[in-house]
Amino acid sequence: MNLKYFFGSIISLPLLPIIAFQGKKIKKEALRLPEAKEAKGFINLNTDKTLKLIAIGESTIAGVGVDFHKNGFTGALAKEISNQKNISVLWRVYAKSGYTARLVRLRLLPKIEESNADAIVIGLGANDAFKLNSPSLWMFQINSLIKQLKKKFPKTPIYFTNMPPIKEFPAFTKSIKFVVGNLVEIFGDRLNRRVKKKSGVYYNNDIITLETWKAKFNQKGDLNTFFSDGVHPSKSSYQVWGKDMANFIIHTRSFNKWMQKK
Repeated sequence: MNLKYFFGSIISLPLLPIIAFQGKKIKKEALRLPEAKEAKGFINLNTDKTLKLIAIGESTIAGVGVDFHKNGFTGALAKEISNQKNISVLWRVYAKSGYTARLVRLRLLPKIEESNADAIVIGLGANDAFKLNSPSLWMFQINSLIKQLKKKFPKTPIYFTNMPPIKEFPAFTKSIKFVVGNLVEIFGDRLNRRVKKKSGVYYNNDIITLETWKAKFNQKGDLNTFFSDGVHPSKSSYQVWGKDMANFIIHTRSFNKWMQKK
């Protein structure tokens, strides 16, 4: 058993009734923003290379907080890869707000229409943490997700995004940030150890903080600038996150091998 999770569970146990009450209140008061529209796009540079990209995940990948996916995470990711490498990018999003890793695996993977892809990007963790799923259960579902994807796309690299920065969410109380925020970081630790044992699977393990992003991408503003509703990213945050993830993908071995193909 993960000692951090074990001791964290002991400390968190008295807080659970408080967190349950606070969570219901936040959910009731928070803006219920819709998912982004137009879940597929094509950046056509008329080059001899086209990257076929599939993005899978929960509400952030579903673009909650922006109007169209081209203005969200996947659109920003595709644009940055295209700009940096001078390639065309054909992208498609399969994501649903509120979905855990299990629901993504059971309900979204069967809907994937593509028969081939050059990169699969996955953004998960928040909903499993909100439900207080254990790290073991989280990794069981993630392993199953990877196996299903590898069966359908055996040669396609899989890239997991950073864990959501729950400790930064302005809508959350200190209790929720402590319990859920620590749990999602444990998810990240487990995922990081797992992908090191798997070929063609990557995880961006940088912990997101607003101060780090401000310095790294020369961003300005307070918490409200970075969040659309106190929980989901704003348009500017999606743009920064997409660029950051693009830089991560571009520097992986799998992407460089793909670029070298004729």
